[in-house]
Amino acid sequence: MASFSRYTRLLMAGSACVLLASCGGADSVASPGAGAITVINPATPAPTPTPTATPTPTALTAAQFAAQTTVNGITITSQEQLDLVNAGTNNAVSGTNILNGVYPTNATPVAASDPTRLGSFFTPANFIGATSGPNDNNFIGWTCNSTAANFGSGSASCTAVPSIGSPVAGSCPTGTIDDGTNSSSSPTFRYCRLPQIIDTDLSLPKIAGVVYRFRGQTEVGNVATGATATLTIAAGVVLAADSSESTNDLLLVNRGSKINAVGTAAAPIVFTAQQNLASNGVSDATQGLWGGIVLLGRAPTAVCAAGTGPNNAEGTSSTCQNPIEGVTNRFYGGTNQADSSGTMQFVQIRYTGIAISEGNELQGLTLGGVGSGTTLDHIQSHNSADDGVEIFGGTANMKYMVMTGADDDGFDIDNGYRGFIQFMITAQKPLGATADSFSTEIDSNGAEDLLPRTFARYANFTFIQTATAPAAIRLRGGADMAFVNGIVKTPQGVACVNLVAGEDNGGRTTIRAANSALQDVGPPTFNSVYFECQGR
Repeated sequence: MASFSRYTRLLMAGSACVLLASCGGADSVASPGAGAITVINPATPAPTPTPTATPTPTALTAAQFAAQTTVNGITITSQEQLDLVNAGTNNAVSGTNILNGVYPTNATPVAASDPTRLGSFFTPANFIGATSGPNDNNFIGWTCNSTAANFGSGSASCTAVPSIGSPVAGSCPTGTIDDGTNSSSSPTFRYCRLPQIIDTDLSLPKIAGVVYRFRGQTEVGNVATGATATLTIAAGVVLAADSSESTNDLLLVNRGSKINAVGTAAAPIVFTAQQNLASNGVSDATQGLWGGIVLLGRAPTAVCAAGTGPNNAEGTSSTCQNPIEGVTNRFYGGTNQADSSGTMQFVQIRYTGIAISEGNELQGLTLGGVGSGTTLDHIQSHNSADDGVEIFGGTANMKYMVMTGADDDGFDIDNGYRGFIQFMITAQKPLGATADSFSTEIDSNGAEDLLPRTFARYANFTFIQTATAPAAIRLRGGADMAFVNGIVKTPQGVACVNLVAGEDNGGRTTIRAANSALQDVGPPTFNSVYFECQGR
């Protein structure tokens, strides 16, 4: 913020008074005593220069603003994409930098829109982007800082050893396995290992000096027996993937089971890799040390395994289900849109992402058929070797979602996902993620009229793109989207938007007119979005 001062010097009886405009002025001025007053005229001041007007940013061309992609001979031109954005209200398509890291300056470059018009899930917000300005503390404490994003001094470094406490606990809680101590390193603590199959309710309290370790594919719920369970994790608990053996470590919550991981802003729950428990055990570039968290639910999916579909617009097919990426024979999907997989609040998920095979990866957080009865807010996925968050179908709604340092997409939705997201930040690695990685990727798995149709509303989002992808926002596959109160920043050579259609069924799917018979609400809409494309 610039400071402005006005100085007026009055020499009265040898006394000097300096008046500062920032002090707001005084109610009265003392009169000088009796006697002559000598006024000393200053030298003739130099003429005040005429202020130089702030130059108007050069308008971007359509090709600079929107990337054009042809699929199956079908193209949505750059000009059509620009015209669609310009058809919205309060958008700026040729903006220049208003971000200081993840926080905007005090400037409000475009008027905000009311996000509650999108649905009752949304919180009123009279600002654009995920944060209200440099003094917004809603992301401080429960997040961790890195070169991808710094949230302020109230957040610890992502490379720092999480807060475990001391001394070493004498024993492990019931239901966990004493895995010994790490007495050979500092700080010293005790490992309490989770059973690989959690088929009865298990609680993990916060105990000073205890780290809960999990090994291999750790599951909540037993698919073989049908037993369901709830894993409850207290605020401030640290869980670590076991690096002492070579199997892919992950935590998977099966359909019908739940996770209740409820931290606080001051005491977030941290899921990380064992390497992160030693000083200098990880660096700012570390990723891919374990497989992340997978939640599977009974909400509908549009993509059905062979012989189990198809589904319909209401998602009422009792047979449609689909295997989740990254693991074998673990399915998601069902007919319960309000299904609950539990609660995750004030949670960090660090250094994840494993490629099992091409197109078959584990992310930081994976949701498959997760329903709207699930509470998901204040979650950070940091340095995933694949997507920060990927959602397959379901109806889960989210707030305060942070994806930092992902090597692929920050936030990826497909397979008929239908939900709402507000207060979202994606910030890719400063040196760039892998090519063709987007801040958000939205599609329908290539079958563009499968039902339920992919449908989402983003409000108050900040996308900081660094990868050399076609754009920050890729929207394809006939998905229905609305974008409200956003900031989108891309580097030189990268557009902001990439709208793609691969089918022409009554019009190019992603931008065709509304068609209730196809559960299509029409082209995507953009309102109160500030675009800083091409490194501006």
